Amino acid sequence: MLERHELEAFLTLAEELHFGRTAERLRVSTARVSQTIAKLERRVGVPLFHRTSRRVELSPVGRDLYEELRPAWSRITGAVARAVDAGRGLTGVLRVAFHGPAAGQLLVGVAQRFRERHPDCDVRIREARPPDVLPWLRDGEVDLALTCHPVSADEVDTGPVLVREARMLAVPAGHPFARREALSTADLARATVLRIPETLPDSDRAPAGRHVSGGPTAMTFNEALTLVGAGEGVFVVGAHARRYFARPDVVYVRLTDAAPVEWGLVWPAGGATARVRAFGDAALDVVRGV
Repeated sequence: MLERHELEAFLTLAEELHFGRTAERLRVSTARVSQTIAKLERRVGVPLFHRTSRRVELSPVGRDLYEELRPAWSRITGAVARAVDAGRGLTGVLRVAFHGPAAGQLLVGVAQRFRERHPDCDVRIREARPPDVLPWLRDGEVDLALTCHPVSADEVDTGPVLVREARMLAVPAGHPFARREALSTADLARATVLRIPETLPDSDRAPAGRHVSGGPTAMTFNEALTLVGAGEGVFVVGAHARRYFARPDVVYVRLTDAAPVEWGLVWPAGGATARVRAFGDAALDVVRGV
């Protein structure tokens, strides 16, 4: 059987592919990580990582081991967390992440409702860049997050959809699309579409699976809109952008045949603790006006 520190070292290195960052996450020395991995590889009998002076990669055996261990480890840690919750009740701290002002405004209301019901449990809200949401959940920096659905990751579970909104296209104010009352997804094939990692995953495809021209990748919503205003491309957004991100250099045009943007809570796989479930209940009640 593997020891806990061996599992944590292997899984973390498999995700970071960097001994220094792995050591920082585990709060141990780089030498300790290297020794642990070397010992584990001796026990397994084959290399789990290929190392050079410039990079670290999973070996085929290491990749297979990671894919089997990660969901099992998430379930184990989640089960322990639920057992602790059951013993302590709804106390302690619940850490919730969001990205964007609309999501933040909704979370403030949910957190207030949750605190009224469970005054012994504190809620701490943190804003994340869209690409940070999955790493924060995976690393245990937050317990759940309000983000766009679907989230394409095996290591997270999703709750019910809380908000649906029309999908729109942010275009430069001087772009020919800006003079249109509405657009179709087929029009995306004639534009350069900007992206934010892990955000609106279907926005880079036109109908029938045709790929559209990909533009620069932005790390924040404001950065993407700034690139749009500069004429670097167009950007698929939810309808809330018209209210929260009004800009003189960007025009928002409705996409008539695009599926709506859906928002909901997500949390680590197997991590539906009593606090997480209670927060989800409060969120549903807030959006339903209960």
